[in-house]
Amino acid sequence: MMNTRVSFYTIGCRLNQAETAILQQSFKEQGYQVVDVHSPADVIVINTCTVTENSETDTRKLIHKIVRQQPDSRIALVGCQAQLEREALLDMPNVQWVIGNSQKMEFARILRESYADLRPQVLTSVIQRRSFVNPAAGIDRQHTRANLKIQDGCDFFCSFCVIPYVRGRARSRIFDDILKEAEQLALAGHREIVLTGINIGLYSYQGKTLVDVIDALEKIDGIARIRISSIEPSTISMEILERMSQDSKLCRHMHIPLQSGSDLVLKAMRRKYSVSEFSDFIQELYQRVPGVCLGTDVIVGFPGETEEDFERTCHLLSDLPFGYFHVFSYSDRPVARSRIMEPKVAREVIEKRSQVLRELSNRKREYYLERQIGTVQSVLFEQQKAGWWSGLTDTYVRVKVKAAEDLRNQIRKVELKEIIKNGVVGELS
Repeated sequence: MMNTRVSFYTIGCRLNQAETAILQQSFKEQGYQVVDVHSPADVIVINTCTVTENSETDTRKLIHKIVRQQPDSRIALVGCQAQLEREALLDMPNVQWVIGNSQKMEFARILRESYADLRPQVLTSVIQRRSFVNPAAGIDRQHTRANLKIQDGCDFFCSFCVIPYVRGRARSRIFDDILKEAEQLALAGHREIVLTGINIGLYSYQGKTLVDVIDALEKIDGIARIRISSIEPSTISMEILERMSQDSKLCRHMHIPLQSGSDLVLKAMRRKYSVSEFSDFIQELYQRVPGVCLGTDVIVGFPGETEEDFERTCHLLSDLPFGYFHVFSYSDRPVARSRIMEPKVAREVIEKRSQVLRELSNRKREYYLERQIGTVQSVLFEQQKAGWWSGLTDTYVRVKVKAAEDLRNQIRKVELKEIIKNGVVGELS
């Protein structure tokens, strides 16, 4: 297998990105030649997503593009869409393997055993509810920040969501295995670790919680920052806010999904909080963590969402101290409960409402950035492009500076000077 060239594509969330990095490393360790997506490959692995219709469309478009460019390649579809659609995906051109979430981390071995067999394979067994380890460290030589998977699956069963059906029930990674990978990531030069999972606030292993994971990562030399990815509001403990408000490695940035500002819609979605509970928590977090950047997700056009429901969402998002939000247009998902809910909101209404919220998000982002101008922030620099070094503050602000020296993977103090598209221009201080 030494001469077998394998490339990887990722569609979807940060957890998928983390898993692709793990897969790449496991393939390298087992003797495969891992190449980038622009190079010819014998096998092309696509880590799929099925959260929205768009993500599934992206998979199909990507397959057709690959077949045009590399007609002799063989394609493996792994992950969430593979778990859900199974045999149907074998109708796509050049697709030979469909590997669900329960076995995708074993694909290096599966490929070795089946490479000479040209018959299609579908492996989508039931996902067992048990603690897990990862087969390799997700070292990512292309990025300074590394995603660290600590949890998978979800028990919440929100009515719009297919994730519990394709990822299984909530389960946590063995604590020592998390630390083992974190140490390897630090040795590889990653200075920021992003904690990822489906519902990371539910992390629980032999009495250890998310707070214990954070505390342990704080002690690892080389790790300068710990960032929490998207986390459910009902799972955030006060201990996390305490650590974020202190002089710690924990980034002052939280992405907390709202989904709707209407109690009626939240109830239909089977969310675990009311509007007032969510609002009170966001206000408390904002007061307790100076300078924190808060983001959220919102779904537009959930079945039964009235104009009044939408206006409530607009007002709530306007009033709460969010720095940005991601807007998702509702689409029916297979097996999700909401697919049978009525009445459906017209597609043109969803598009109009989505645009209203995207414009509001842009205004909120600009307002947040305006308040950063004149401050001095620590920036972790990632790359240089067209003479500009680009990096992120711990509050998730994209900063660009002009500098002759090599700033890659350095954390430097920068005075923020001027807002530009997608970020801020600063000067090294």
